[in-house]
Amino acid sequence: MISPNAKEIFIQGITHDGRTFRPSDWAERLAGVMCSFRPGGAYPGSHLSYSPWCIPTTINGVKCVVVNRALRDAEPMAWDFCVNFAKDNNLQVAEACLVPDPADTPPPPKKA
Repeated sequence: MISPNAKEIFIQGITHDGRTFRPSDWAERLAGVMCSFRPGGAYPGSHLSYSPWCIPTTINGVKCVVVNRALRDAEPMAWDFCVNFAKDNNLQVAEACLVPDPADTPPPPKKA
């Protein structure tokens, strides 16, 4: 289950039993299917670029798709499609949340 506080999920191209998911271009295919779901909706030519809410990448040599929670807020069925893709294919999913920059964190109160 994905926590409601997750800002992004990373769908990893590794199955729960440790095998590399095939086909090798699965991340690009999934992100390509999701290209119409973007801020402001689809526009002419939007099928030529990935949605900022669903981006293929490689992390530590593992193909991944990073899915932003904004997709869930804007298009719940598209979010469910990505989550169910991971479940149906037994893929590992990691969650990410934003960590505040230490410079933006106020210092703790001083003890008297």
